Amino acid sequence: MTVVVHSAVPPGRNLPTYARDLVRMHEAVIGGSRPAVPPRPLVSRSWSRVLSLGLTADGMNARDSVPGDEVERRRHDSPLRHVIEDLRQVVGATSDSAHMLLVVTDADGIILWREGSSAVRRKADTLGFVEGSEWTESRVGTNAIGTALAEAAPIELLAGEHFEQNQHPWYCTASPIHDPRTGELLGVIDVSGPALTLHPAIGALVETGKRLAESQLWRTHRQRLERLRQMAEPVLSSGPALVVDEDGWVAHSVGVSAGERIAAPQAGQVVAVPGLGACLPEPIADGWLVRPADTARTVRLDLDLTPAPLLSLQTGDTGWRRPITRRHAEILVRLEKAGRDGLSAVALSHALYGDAEHLVTVRAEVSRLRRLLGAIVDTRPYRLAEGVRMTVHAGQ
Repeated sequence: MTVVVHSAVPPGRNLPTYARDLVRMHEAVIGGSRPAVPPRPLVSRSWSRVLSLGLTADGMNARDSVPGDEVERRRHDSPLRHVIEDLRQVVGATSDSAHMLLVVTDADGIILWREGSSAVRRKADTLGFVEGSEWTESRVGTNAIGTALAEAAPIELLAGEHFEQNQHPWYCTASPIHDPRTGELLGVIDVSGPALTLHPAIGALVETGKRLAESQLWRTHRQRLERLRQMAEPVLSSGPALVVDEDGWVAHSVGVSAGERIAAPQAGQVVAVPGLGACLPEPIADGWLVRPADTARTVRLDLDLTPAPLLSLQTGDTGWRRPITRRHAEILVRLEKAGRDGLSAVALSHALYGDAEHLVTVRAEVSRLRRLLGAIVDTRPYRLAEGVRMTVHAGQ
């Protein structure tokens, strides 16, 4: 499901007039009176969070930043480094690019890359809107980057919708970027500029950048798996066996169908694979060779619902026992009850949160669970894999 950026300007409203109305709205709300134009619900939620933190609206709150060597380390560790040049080209190709500032942060809201004309960068400098700065709500108040992180959704803000008065001359449009393999949040793409240069197409531009980034990350992932497959194919002359990358994604298999992913292998730790049973991974090149450690094939799970849930896995004579999060325990209980029919992402969202508005969160949680259990948890629909038996102990 694609979530688009909703424009900050209502249809038919004049941009300069509406921007002035939003500044007056800010003055009224902060001053304790009733505004003629009420803030949007997402703005109200954000202002409530910011006010509870004790930030001030009539100045510039203290900025926090990381040093240059830390910025370089985060850039190097971020998968977004592979797509930043493509994002620059998308924004640079627009006719209004001289008035735009492209910003890309990591999942902590730290600005890692910033691209724009010298004039718009100088204006951003006065706000501390620079590489290394933490641009979260808790640091700089309501802004598209921080609010997109807090709301887990694309956000566009205009003029007085920003909490700090110093940001009122700006618009900002942001959207979270997720790892297409795991659903994990990687960071935020943001386009900002002078408030009166906001164009209805800015939201579509940001959405295009986000889709480009995620599709390019997926292509890079598939290319790496193909290189791993070619490198490891001679090793798999006889099966059953798998070759997987460091996160458990299957590059090649012989004699077994384990789906797209198994649990992320670790040296010296048994991993359970439906159809193979207990396996002891062996490191090869940029991945792992996964072969059966014994002849047992059935995987047994025991979930102990103590205040700190514990999950035990047994296959043959080998296994492990690990703590898991309460959310992951709840997901496993729901899947066990659903049986072979399983649950769709929408159904699991309803089961966990009471609505269908948490699909991104649900997919990310299941992805994290699959990093631990791999193909023991099937997708499309979500369910326990064939050959997996689970017993749930209620605990205290």
